Amino acid sequence: MKNYTQVYVKNSLEAAKLYCDAFGAEITREMKKPDGTAYEHCELSVNGEGFLALAEAANPCDVELIHKMKWETMTFNVFEMGSREAVLHAFEVLNDGGVVLHPIGALPWNEYNATVIDKYGVCWWIAI
Repeated sequence: MKNYTQVYVKNSLEAAKLYCDAFGAEITREMKKPDGTAYEHCELSVNGEGFLALAEAANPCDVELIHKMKWETMTFNVFEMGSREAVLHAFEVLNDGGVVLHPIGALPWNEYNATVIDKYGVCWWIAI
C-alpha cells in the first residue's frame, strides 16, 4: 500500500514551480486542462521519488482568511531535508506571500524546523 499526498490549489501551474523551487523537486508527470491554463494532475518528484501531486482547485479557497485565522486543516511534513540551508531556502520560498505559524527554531524532536502556510493556503512543517 502507498499513500501519495495531493493538494488542490488555485494557480496550479505557478504552485508547481514554487514547490519545485522550495524542495528541489521536478515535474515528472503533468496533464494540463485542454486550454493549458491549469493542471488536471501534476506529479513532483525529488531524487526520483514521488513527493507531491497537485491539481487546480475546482472551488475557490479564501487564502486571506486562512492566513488571518492561521488555520491548519492538514500539514505536510517535509523532514530529513539534509541541511539547514535546504530548510532555510524552503522557508523563504514558502513564506513569500504566506504566513509563518512557527519561525525557524528548535523543538525537542527536531533541531531546525518551521511551520508556514504558503500563499496557496497549504500548511508545511519543514525540518532538517
